[in-house]
Amino acid sequence: MTGFATRQVQAGYVAGVAQNSAVAPIHQTAAYEFGSLAEAADLFALRATGNLYSRNAGPTQQVLEERVAALEGGASAAAVASGQAAVAVTLLALAGRGGHIVAADRLYGGTVDLLQETFDDFGIPVTFVDQDDLDAWRAAIRPETRALFAESIANPIAQVLDIRAVADIAHDAGVPLVIDNTVGTPHLIRPGEHGADFVVHSATKFLSGHGTSLGGVVVDQGTFDASAEPGGWPQFTEPYARVGDFALWDRFGAGQAFAALVKSKYVHDLGPSLSPFNAWQILQGIETLDLRVSRQSATALALAQHLQGHPLVSAVHHPGLADNRWHALAERYLPRGGPSVFSFDLAIPDDGQTQERVARVVDGLRVIRLVANIGDARSLVAHPASMTHSHLSPQQRAAAGISRSTIRLSAGLEDPADLIADLDEALALV
Repeated sequence: MTGFATRQVQAGYVAGVAQNSAVAPIHQTAAYEFGSLAEAADLFALRATGNLYSRNAGPTQQVLEERVAALEGGASAAAVASGQAAVAVTLLALAGRGGHIVAADRLYGGTVDLLQETFDDFGIPVTFVDQDDLDAWRAAIRPETRALFAESIANPIAQVLDIRAVADIAHDAGVPLVIDNTVGTPHLIRPGEHGADFVVHSATKFLSGHGTSLGGVVVDQGTFDASAEPGGWPQFTEPYARVGDFALWDRFGAGQAFAALVKSKYVHDLGPSLSPFNAWQILQGIETLDLRVSRQSATALALAQHLQGHPLVSAVHHPGLADNRWHALAERYLPRGGPSVFSFDLAIPDDGQTQERVARVVDGLRVIRLVANIGDARSLVAHPASMTHSHLSPQQRAAAGISRSTIRLSAGLEDPADLIADLDEALALV
């Protein structure tokens, strides 16, 4: 019989013993016990695979990575603490030292902040282009360009990207295309099937679906070949100094080397680690992803159609509407349904009372909640100009299609009739 202090620390658990749980368990641990020093040394030197430390990865997180990679048809994935972290580590890993990025000018406001301010601080220049102007994409590419980046369906105006056309431009230049598929979701669209090389998600949104847990995932489709131009991608093709004299591409190959770099360097060094509990929560959400997204997509289209005929609404930005500029692209890329995140503009003058009039509508909603999130089971509303895109200049907001009267709506799982009645009552307050 061991002493009480020993038992209170060690009794009841033996590392490595399987419990045969039918559902992925929460491995809530900071670290892992090694069988020997030789095993530990091999793990730290990336000569073997396994659990090293929870800052890099853990068993629950790995289940999430494999599941999202399977949904996107990818080769591997890396899960991190948030969608913002997923975008950051992906583009940092590709840009390396001295790299340049070309990005669409229609992006979530927080992503714009990251690219135009923080990346500038890091010495990584970013050129923003009109995502519908294919010549602008081509003209912005430089010899040092290391990635093209856009959203499959832009937040908040729901513009649909011609992914195949932009992918062809990227590949002609020998660089990968990175697509943020948060709004699109792998149920509605899989960007890898249209040429994207890396697919990013804010798992906080639709993958989770219940608004409780932050998380992000990047999926490597396995289509980007860093060895085609070794000098352009030294982070993959030259010896990886921190672990030995081998190159990540030689050790792990296409589809795996990118995740190895992200986890062993950017997640390890910067620390945007996904907690086991959040990974587990997101896994629970994914189990009902197609059911939720199908319902939300149908509800959003019904709301958009209703708002389109409302006298106090001047424009509805939903690609499912026949007169929408991106309707043809939506029919091509979104055969399972349109996005459940879209925006509409109030028919009000752009004057000193605009914010007050918008506030009457937003504050008058009772079923739809004012929350800075999307993809929740609850229907949510936001005012981009004063919330998610408030840091953008007026010119940037105009380029993204956002005015001071624009309201973003994320359709949830409530009864559509209740949502329509709620919108009508709030709009009457204008």
